[in-house]
Amino acid sequence: MPPIVPGADGFLFLDRDQFHASFAAALPEAEARFMADSQVPWGVDALGGRITQPAWRSKPSWYLVATDDRMIPPPAQRMMAERAGATVSEAAASHSVYVSQPQATADLIKQAATAAGR
Repeated sequence: MPPIVPGADGFLFLDRDQFHASFAAALPEAEARFMADSQVPWGVDALGGRITQPAWRSKPSWYLVATDDRMIPPPAQRMMAERAGATVSEAAASHSVYVSQPQATADLIKQAATAAGR
């Protein structure tokens, strides 16, 4: 389970002591500590939000599965990507894949941009 901590006034954040292991395991500890200290809490109400017309139903999408993610299990990521009909790439990384694997991220963006330009 992700180490989500209820904050004051209906906001949530990730437990700072568990942040490195759960969210940013592929990053150096000092960088993960900085990210933990600078995180912005999000509102509990966001969890109940409803989208009536998700863009992935009518537009092409791409998904980068973080195979070592401890926040969203990789099988759940693959299921979400499949439901969206996304073109999938994978990287051995934690939830912070975009920070720890910038080349994999850039490669997927280039792939999407190239496909969109056709």
